[in-house]
Amino acid sequence: MKVYQRPDTDEYNQHYSNYIRLIPDGDIIEILNNQIDDTITLLQGLKEEQSLFKYGPDKWTIKEVIGHITDTERIMGYRILCIARGETISLPGYDDVAYVRNAHFNKVSITELLDHFKIVRQSTAQLVKSLESNDWLRRGIANNSNVSVRALINLVAGHELHHRKLIKERYIGSDQYPQ
Repeated sequence: MKVYQRPDTDEYNQHYSNYIRLIPDGDIIEILNNQIDDTITLLQGLKEEQSLFKYGPDKWTIKEVIGHITDTERIMGYRILCIARGETISLPGYDDVAYVRNAHFNKVSITELLDHFKIVRQSTAQLVKSLESNDWLRRGIANNSNVSVRALINLVAGHELHHRKLIKERYIGSDQYPQ
């Protein structure tokens, strides 16, 4: 069993430190797996109107946030795989705003979006579980920044926690949120 060990600050771009700080102590694979149930429990009963709510005119809907979390995890999973396998080329960045704009998440049911999230997260957890300890420390370049596999794993979990917190506070916690 691999026990969670916070990555050193030189293992990732400091832009991501807010995500990594959110991760509690414990087994990161267990944390990744528990997040599936936590997120699905929070969102599975949303009505269509609620899932299309956004707290500001330039903000994403809840559906778009879930789609964004899943897209980001797909990309981070690919980065984990590449760097863990010893890839030496620089992996590209991505424009999350363009991805959301072009994905049409609002036309998909919240149930289907949560199914995508669950499947992608299970895949990420299985990949992480299959890695040897030395793979976690392997480093590469993604989005023009040096990053370790361990940092990417933590980034996946922290990114989800960040957005789930926003959903609770700014969406569901909003006075404008439809009941």
